[in-house]
Amino acid sequence: MDVYGLLGNPVGHSLSPPMHEAAYDELGIDARYVTFEPAEADIADAVAGADALDIAGLNVTIPFKQDVLGLVDPDPLAARIGAVNTIDFSGDAPTGHNTDAGGARRALTSHGVELADADAVLVGAGGAGRAVAFALADAGASVAVANRTVETAESLAGDVGDAASAHGLDALPELIAGADVLVNATSVGMDEDASPVPADALHADLTVMDAVYSPLDTRLLRDALRAGADTVDGAWMLLYQGVEAFERWTGRDAPVDAMNAALRARL
Repeated sequence: MDVYGLLGNPVGHSLSPPMHEAAYDELGIDARYVTFEPAEADIADAVAGADALDIAGLNVTIPFKQDVLGLVDPDPLAARIGAVNTIDFSGDAPTGHNTDAGGARRALTSHGVELADADAVLVGAGGAGRAVAFALADAGASVAVANRTVETAESLAGDVGDAASAHGLDALPELIAGADVLVNATSVGMDEDASPVPADALHADLTVMDAVYSPLDTRLLRDALRAGADTVDGAWMLLYQGVEAFERWTGRDAPVDAMNAALRARL
C-alpha cells in the first residue's frame, strides 16, 4: 500500500484527505492519504523521516511551503514561485513542485477561459498570489498585480517579468475596466462578508475567480454575478491543485468528478 499525506500545522481542517481518498477508491488504487503535523522546528526531520519511511508523496501547506524549498530539489516553477506544495519521493532524492499554479490555471481553463493574450488583474501578492501570477503569465496573459503594499506587488511583478505590472489597490477600477480575468488571491471574504474589489468596477466581459473557498459564495462572486460576469469559485483551484499532485504522484489521469464530489460534500 502506498502512503501519501499532508504536512502542515494545523491540518485538522484540511479537505485534501477525502479528495485524494475518493480518487484512490474510484481507480482501485491501494493507497491512503494521511495528515502530519510536525512542529515548525522539526520540518527538516519530518521530510527526511518521510523519505526514510518510503512515503510516496506529500502535499505541503502553511506554514511550511517556503521552509521545504531548501529540503528538496525544486523544479524550475517551484523555484521561481519560491514555494513547494508537493513533494515526490519516487526518485533518488525528493523533488519539490508547486501545483497551486497549475491548479489556478486549470480552474480557469476548465471553465472555458482562454488565458493566452488575456488581460488579467490579480488582487494579492502573497503566497497564493505568487502562484497565480506565474500561472497566468506562463499561460500567456498579462498580469496586473494589485496589492495593499505596493512594494510587495513590485517585488512579485519583477520576479514574474515583462508580463507583469505592479499597482496599489486604488488602481483596481481602472485596471478592471479593460480586463478579461480577475483573480482574488487574498483572504478577504473568508472571515467577513467583504470584497477586496469595488462592486461597481465589475462588468459583464469579465471572468472572476476567488481563491477563497470557505465560504464558496463570497461577496466578490455575488457582486460579479450581479454585474453579469462569469464566476469560478475557490473550490475549483483547490480541486485542481490536488488533481495535479495526484497525477504527478501516480502517473494516471485523476478522476476529477469523483474528487470534486468528495471535496464539495465537505464544504
